[in-house]
Amino acid sequence: MSSYQRKPTTGGVIIGSSYDEARTRKVNAEAEIAELELAKIRGTLCMTNDVVAAWESVLHACKAKFLALPTKVAPILATETDVVVAKDHLENAIREALAELSNYQPSIDPVRTGSVSEEAPAETAVVEQPKRKVGRPKKGRTIIV
Repeated sequence: MSSYQRKPTTGGVIIGSSYDEARTRKVNAEAEIAELELAKIRGTLCMTNDVVAAWESVLHACKAKFLALPTKVAPILATETDVVVAKDHLENAIREALAELSNYQPSIDPVRTGSVSEEAPAETAVVEQPKRKVGRPKKGRTIIV
C-alpha cells in the first residue's frame, strides 16, 4: 500500500464554499415558491393585483348604483309636496341600493389571474400549474379545482 491515500471527494466542491451556499439558497427558494403556488391553488393566498381588481369592481358597482338613484327617484319626488314623504322615498331607494350592493360578490377567475367577474363560475375549472422559474423544468400537469 502506498503512502498516498485517497481522500473522499465531493466532486471538487469544498463543503461550506460559496457554491454550496448558492445551491442551498436555490433549493430553499424552490421550496418557498412551491409553497406559495400550493397556497394559491388552495385559495389561501391572495395576489395583490387580484385584491385591487376586486375592490375596483366593488367600487365601480357602488358608483353605478348611486349614480342611477337620481334617475330612478326623480320622477317620484317631482310630484311630492310633502318633505317627509319625499325623504322616505329617497331613503328607501338608498336602502334598496345598499341591500343590493351588500349581496355583490366579485370573484377572481382562477384560470386567469387578475381578472374579476361578477359571479363565481358554477362549473369545475381546470387550473394549469404555474411554470417554475427556478431549477429543472417539470412536465406540464393540470389540477382540477
